[in-house]
Amino acid sequence: MTVTTIEQLRIPETLDGDAAADFHQAVEVSRQVRIKTWGNDKLAYTAEELFDQCHDTFEWYVVLIARRGGEILGLAGIALPLDDNTDMAHVTLDVLPSAEGLGLGRKLLEAAELFVKGENRKIVMVETSHQSSTLDDADTEVIPASRGGGSLPLSSREARFAYNAGYDLERVEQFSVCALPLPVGLSAVLTERATAAHEHKYRVHQWMDRCPESWAQDIVRLEQEIEGEGDGNPEVAWDVARLREAEEISMLTGRHTLVSAAECVEAGVLVGLTSISILGNRGDVAFQDDSFVEQAHRGKDVGLHIQTANLEHLMREFPQLDAIYTWNAPEKEYMRSVNEMLGFVNAGVTGQWRKDFNSIG
Repeated sequence: MTVTTIEQLRIPETLDGDAAADFHQAVEVSRQVRIKTWGNDKLAYTAEELFDQCHDTFEWYVVLIARRGGEILGLAGIALPLDDNTDMAHVTLDVLPSAEGLGLGRKLLEAAELFVKGENRKIVMVETSHQSSTLDDADTEVIPASRGGGSLPLSSREARFAYNAGYDLERVEQFSVCALPLPVGLSAVLTERATAAHEHKYRVHQWMDRCPESWAQDIVRLEQEIEGEGDGNPEVAWDVARLREAEEISMLTGRHTLVSAAECVEAGVLVGLTSISILGNRGDVAFQDDSFVEQAHRGKDVGLHIQTANLEHLMREFPQLDAIYTWNAPEKEYMRSVNEMLGFVNAGVTGQWRKDFNSIG
């Protein structure tokens, strides 16, 4: 009988040589899972990206591996924030498609939970990914999300696994992709629509990687508002020092960040921002990140203006890119409509599952 062992992956000092063999094997497991789920490996970590993740200043990242007969068949990545949300842990489970059905996911999750409890973390978040084609069973029982609307069917293997493991579905987010470059003329049409809606009362400012000093305080204010928009009680205290630290860490890993921000011309302050991240060790993957407009300035297509401008910025700076990805909560109807106008199409959803050890007897 072949025995399955669960152990902590040793992070090598470099990615070269025999000492890094297990690390590369773990990366390949994760890559194969993404290929099965999304049809390509663009959402998979490269070895360089996972190596950087394991040396992140803001979180401790631990990888547990399931080994059988000397081969790594699954892994659990455990992210433990170090400067905020320090009662939480985020667990990502990957099991090689050819090894599904062997109980490896359950063993890895149990081991991850034990590790998390040992670090005095009280809340575990697990993410599941679902292609649109796997969510069409209208006759199955569904699990409603506790926040933001949305649901997942129990016919989904991943959803059933999380549900049976005692996790509550907290949120469902739509995963979308937009082909690049945008159709000729589309940006001009959408920009004209936006400026007509707000009557040229807003001006767009753009930068890459580092916010100009003149706008740093405004960006800090907006980031703090983004943090607090969900529950009104942000745990992250943004200031200029934190902003600069985040920028430096991102640049050290080779990532690029493109920002387009909206200035209210009358007030002379920034009232909205949107950002795009480009992975540093690949250069072929981009993600639409935060898009935010202050409440008093919504309803004027400011969000459409800055997102269109930022995609134009992306195409100028990185013309080799052929797609950009994003996630949107169901309740963010305006931002989802903006994405649809820009050409984003739904590729699937992700589920955010939560287990609170404080509520378990």
